[in-house]
Amino acid sequence: MTASISDALLDWYDRSARALPWRLPPGEPLPNDPAWPYRVWLSEVMLQQTTVAAVKPYFETFTRRWPTVEALAAAGEDEVMAAWAGLGYYSRARNLVKCAREVAARGGFPDTEEELRALPGLGAYTAAAIAAIAFGRRAVVVDANVERVAARLFAIAEPLPGARKAIRQRAEAITPDARAGDFAQAMMDLGSQVCTTKAPRCLLCPLSAQCEGRAQGIAESLPVKPPKKAKPERRGTAFWIERVNGAGAEVWLVTRPGRGMLGGMRALPDDGWSARADGSGEAPVTGVAEELGAVRHTFTHAHLTLSVRRIEGEPGGEGEWWPVERLDEAGLPTLYVKAARLALARED
Repeated sequence: MTASISDALLDWYDRSARALPWRLPPGEPLPNDPAWPYRVWLSEVMLQQTTVAAVKPYFETFTRRWPTVEALAAAGEDEVMAAWAGLGYYSRARNLVKCAREVAARGGFPDTEEELRALPGLGAYTAAAIAAIAFGRRAVVVDANVERVAARLFAIAEPLPGARKAIRQRAEAITPDARAGDFAQAMMDLGSQVCTTKAPRCLLCPLSAQCEGRAQGIAESLPVKPPKKAKPERRGTAFWIERVNGAGAEVWLVTRPGRGMLGGMRALPDDGWSARADGSGEAPVTGVAEELGAVRHTFTHAHLTLSVRRIEGEPGGEGEWWPVERLDEAGLPTLYVKAARLALARED
């Protein structure tokens, strides 16, 4: 059964693989090109908790601007953070720079899971994916899609996270020695395109005949997930401080601390909302504040309602005046893009 599962899945992948800018066509030999593992690594870091559709334009921008790991290693962290803006989970961008510099210093990417895991920002999944896809190593690659496919295929009804050991063992058993990268990507494609979270397309699945979950009529209920905890509510305030000179309007931007929420990113000054549940904190300048409204944003761990206030006066502390007409070049995180749009809409 194990051989028939991997064979059936690879046959399906040969016919149905998604064409993605960081992929080789099914069955194509690995290129003897140091840029290849760089592209695989970059795509896998970007794809962590992010959709393919969201990643594509960022991947194309990064590889055009920094076509090799050495080029990325030589880039300034502020440049990379600005280019990453909007993709979320900003610790990935900070680790991206650290990892690129370490890889460049050692002369290229290592090709084993163990060595890859020692690099900044690479966990078990990412290291296994790079080892399999970039270097053809046999590696067990388990992301959320693979987890769902394996749980249904083998009717693993134990709730997560306890089921992960059994899921990994089953994924290990069906991973072939040859074409490990294609197999890993086939499992991902199957999970994202056919064996979907809701309404799985079982009639189109190349593994439907072997699927124990389908045979038992429980496929869609697997994997069993624990109930989601309600996200806490947070409140805060951002400040729009603007001046007009001969060159036009400028807004005061700050750089957030390197550690913590949205670390190292340019932002509007705020009251320290990331550390407070009630949004209490001091404004960066004294003066009359005009309420402009509020924006809503959801992070992994909490919901945030951010009030936006316009303040007249000269700001204190470190920061920079940024031309309002070039604000889209500042690399603001999505939260502050929302706040800036609100402030500009009120001005209009």
